[in-house]
Amino acid sequence: MFLLQVPPLGIHSLYLVQFGWIPTLLIVGFGALYLLGVHRVRQLSSSAWPRYRTISFMISLLVIAIAIESFIGKYDNVLFWLHMIQHLLLVMIAGGLAALGAPIDLLRSATSGKLGKYIESTYQNRIVQVIFHPITAMVLYAASIPITHLTSIYNDTLRYESIHDLEHVFFIVLGYLFWRPVIGIEGIKLSPAIRLAYLALAVPVDTFTGMALVLTKSEIFPYYLSLHRNWGPSLVTDLHDGGAAMWVGGDFLMFLAMLPVAFQWARFDEIQAKEIDRILDAADSQ
Repeated sequence: MFLLQVPPLGIHSLYLVQFGWIPTLLIVGFGALYLLGVHRVRQLSSSAWPRYRTISFMISLLVIAIAIESFIGKYDNVLFWLHMIQHLLLVMIAGGLAALGAPIDLLRSATSGKLGKYIESTYQNRIVQVIFHPITAMVLYAASIPITHLTSIYNDTLRYESIHDLEHVFFIVLGYLFWRPVIGIEGIKLSPAIRLAYLALAVPVDTFTGMALVLTKSEIFPYYLSLHRNWGPSLVTDLHDGGAAMWVGGDFLMFLAMLPVAFQWARFDEIQAKEIDRILDAADSQ
């Protein structure tokens, strides 16, 4: 039996924070390193690092802080639906914004000399390229989401704080790897059609996981049973709400990501059509 140490969730809970020294140090540390890299790029190159990338990366760190150190993190081991919101924030939003910040490109651009050559050779390593490949990201995403939410692994993250912390890191990295091909920077150049298909393949992952949880008839995680929570939704309702958050929230965020890609696809086809017409017109005039 685990001792429930948080008050019932209410309006007053929105102001609760929990600052852990390890996550705080990591968030602040990565932010400082990123800004140092931006400063270094300005010293090494005549062109400044794109501002939107810096802003995106800093917002991703803010999202991570909100997901882990706000009331969401305070109640993530008590309410399943809030835990699921936390995961969506880390994978779908923080991971995507981190990918838009292009930290690998920044690292490569901010280093020179022997260190720069070492980093470049490491990045070009075949194993590293496999890790960063879009297929690897898709397979990892498709396997990780159901495994970490439908098996005993999830219960272990609730019981052991160290595993829970590692799960947070894993989800951020997973989100970063997943969104890199969609963002289309850091050396990954996929056509809009391929990127749209990539996102479409990921939609059933969230749908299946969410549906499996929504259709569950009883609590499947022993940890929640051991809490003996006497406020808030019932255990089964909480489980269903979490499944709905994964299903509806995950699919909605995927759909939002598809919109600009679909627009780019339409523009891409339009540009190609104009180029073909230009070539045909030039051939007719000869």
